[in-house]
Amino acid sequence: MVAEYKGSESAPSPDDPSPDTTASDSEAPTTVWSPLAPGYRWGRLDLLWRALAAVGAGLAQLLALPPYGLWWLGPLSAALLILAVGGTRPRRAAWLGALSGATLMVPLVRWQDIFGIDVWLAIAGAETVYFLPMAMGIALVVRLPHWPLWTSALWVAQEAVRARWPLGGFPWGKLAYAQPDTPFSGYAALGSSPLVTFSVALTGSVLLWTVLRAVPARGRPRMLVSAVGLAAAAAVLLGGLLAPAIGRPAPLETVNVGMVQGNVPNIGEMSVLGERMQVLRNHADGVHELAEAVRGGEYPEPDMVLLPENASDIDPFRDPVAEQTIDDAAADIGVPLLWGMSRFNDDGTRYVQSVVWDPETGPGEVYRKRYLVPFGEYIPYRDFFTRFVSRLEQVSSDAVPGTEPGALDIAGTTLAVGICFDVAFDPPVRESVAAGGQIIVIPTNNANYNFTGQSDQQLAITQLRAVEHGRPAVVVSTSGISAVVEPDGTVAYESPEAEPDIHVAELTAMDGPTAATRLGAVPEALIAAIGLGAVVASVIAGRRVRVKRSA
Repeated sequence: MVAEYKGSESAPSPDDPSPDTTASDSEAPTTVWSPLAPGYRWGRLDLLWRALAAVGAGLAQLLALPPYGLWWLGPLSAALLILAVGGTRPRRAAWLGALSGATLMVPLVRWQDIFGIDVWLAIAGAETVYFLPMAMGIALVVRLPHWPLWTSALWVAQEAVRARWPLGGFPWGKLAYAQPDTPFSGYAALGSSPLVTFSVALTGSVLLWTVLRAVPARGRPRMLVSAVGLAAAAAVLLGGLLAPAIGRPAPLETVNVGMVQGNVPNIGEMSVLGERMQVLRNHADGVHELAEAVRGGEYPEPDMVLLPENASDIDPFRDPVAEQTIDDAAADIGVPLLWGMSRFNDDGTRYVQSVVWDPETGPGEVYRKRYLVPFGEYIPYRDFFTRFVSRLEQVSSDAVPGTEPGALDIAGTTLAVGICFDVAFDPPVRESVAAGGQIIVIPTNNANYNFTGQSDQQLAITQLRAVEHGRPAVVVSTSGISAVVEPDGTVAYESPEAEPDIHVAELTAMDGPTAATRLGAVPEALIAAIGLGAVVASVIAGRRVRVKRSA
């Protein structure tokens, strides 16, 4: 594979936005290896090599994410995308970006086919679209000096938009989400997931810059440039290891937290919520089993017991049998429960919520899920879509999003609660911690997605949230994966999938915000603005060059 630039003009540096610097008349034609400069070609098979690099970028990011977990491929993904689009026109960069995005997204969200192949491919296609403008932007900003910074910032800008629009966004597959407990994850404590994404992309970009500068077309490698580039990449990794120590939260008392994974019938079927009473009884039985195990000395006495999202899809505020079932479970264990349930409204809508249920006083504080799954928990534009996809009518009631942070007081401890899909977005857990949450709790229902990798992906995001806010985190699921995560992102306990499970974990409640909790979306906004500003600067520089040439 050879990159060629032939002619009587010397090739522009990839750090020089002005491609018209000419060589003296006495110089012979040269061949320079500089594949990011405008107009460069990778030999006669230029298009093939670029397509392979784009596919490699998407594949590297896919394999970096769970369930594969080859996190070190994250920087390679960013580097390969730069090689794919560097030196091309924006139009070609766009379809190369689409190729990279599709390689990542189609297999990544394969678990969405539970709602139908058409829904899966539509979501994957929508997610792929965001890679087009990012690739076009990268093709422009690599012409500027210090391009590793600008290309990395564009990754953050792409993910910022993807996490917000349309229908509230779908941030699955961020570069950051492949780094749950790696040298990069520490940056979450300073700038949330956007700063992790930036550091991953920056490492890949710096390593690529090092290769391009240190390996000339002729002559010996430039050892000093190699040393500088490698030192810069190492400094990024070292920064991630040190970042969590900045403004680390203070430990408070220890808390014994019980967890119940009741399991569900018909694992992996879209109709799993149809077995409502069985699901409720499974989780109530799990509480009784835990109570018996505590009395037998198998577990320490818990201060509270956590149950998953949809542990009762029957509204106990309307159904006396469901209410009595939960009351009996609370009375047996003798401590407050956090019970996930549906709460139905008079207009036919419902809330997906977690309720503190005291063994003496009954239901108390409530957190209502803020980020709902489109086509899973509600049907946007229902009249339109159900006209073409009749099976969407199986989602018989539309859930309504909550609006308040999930800081719930239970047994003297404040939990920062985010239900299932909430955890993929930065605001819900952040705002719950800022409101006083001392332990992060993520009730979830992944029964439709067991053994698809989705549960592993969600756990990795939760691990990053633990680092981000300097707190232990608990995932409690209907059918797995339930887990306990330390503040450094390591998993201390993990349940099997599709099996009942009970556990009691000793956790340390934490007090005080990290830098990421305080700063909120500010780092993301600044980094994204820098990337977009670099695109504008490149466009302006290119117009000036064209004006100069035409003069």
